[in-house]
Amino acid sequence: MKIALISKDNIYLNPALYFPIAGGHMKPLKAESGVVSAQVENWSRIECGVKATKVLPQNNQIQLTNGKTFTYKALVLATGFDHRIDDIKGLRYYDTAKESEAVFIHTLDTKNRFFQNFWHGWMHRAGDLICYSPKTPYKGEGTDFYALYYESVMRQDKLQEVTSKGARVQYYTPNKEIFQFPYANEVALDECHKRGIDVCLGWEMIELKTDSAHQKIAVFKNVDTGAVMEKPYFGACINPPSKPTSLITDSGLGDVNGLVNVNKYTLQHNKYENIFAFGDCIGGFDHTRTMHAAVAQNSVIKNNVLRYLHG
Repeated sequence: MKIALISKDNIYLNPALYFPIAGGHMKPLKAESGVVSAQVENWSRIECGVKATKVLPQNNQIQLTNGKTFTYKALVLATGFDHRIDDIKGLRYYDTAKESEAVFIHTLDTKNRFFQNFWHGWMHRAGDLICYSPKTPYKGEGTDFYALYYESVMRQDKLQEVTSKGARVQYYTPNKEIFQFPYANEVALDECHKRGIDVCLGWEMIELKTDSAHQKIAVFKNVDTGAVMEKPYFGACINPPSKPTSLITDSGLGDVNGLVNVNKYTLQHNKYENIFAFGDCIGGFDHTRTMHAAVAQNSVIKNNVLRYLHG
């Protein structure tokens, strides 16, 4: 049996170490895994720094950006989401902005982002702090809910008089809940109420801009009425929208939402029995789209792919 691993990265970031590393408690190198070649058996085929451009499930073939075409007996997809900053107008400016802008973009794409995001989160000195989660399904569901964390920081800052007494934390999302799980959602909403956090459900962030006085303004659209609202703010923690990858939508492997159409118990494709998928890219049931969910699905994938390969 031979395995080919195709990855656009040669070294992976570890999101579970996000705050420990950002706080300076661990060496920066610990934010990364070892190189992919060190994690895979020597007899495996490794294609790093390239992406898959097309899957041809009828022919059992996958095409790569380097011009190669692989054939497969079984295919495992873990493409994640297309997580793009540019899907919110004006957000790109804060990708490389100074720490004093106090805007935190929740994408763990580079090692520098760990440090940049940490200091953005601790630079709130006045006015309102916005926490934003995009429309489900999206990358990091649940783990991007930092409203309670920032409220505790802000409360300490008020006691030490390093932030304004009237500063508030506000949570915005186009969704009608914080978490998709009713009990967890109820607990979170109750805690937000106790701590004075404004929870604004059903509002989609469409733009970030500044006025003539250099006041930062977030523009939101109500998902039900279409009404547009401008909200002045000082700091923000923003998770950009996620979209299914074109690899899945163009190959016919996706469901109505563009997610891989798998059986929720076996993670095997409902049409092509030799295709499996896990992580953010799968559809078919509600689950948190996090690293922890993907890790939990690993044993299912390993068991069922091996059973398929062995007949």
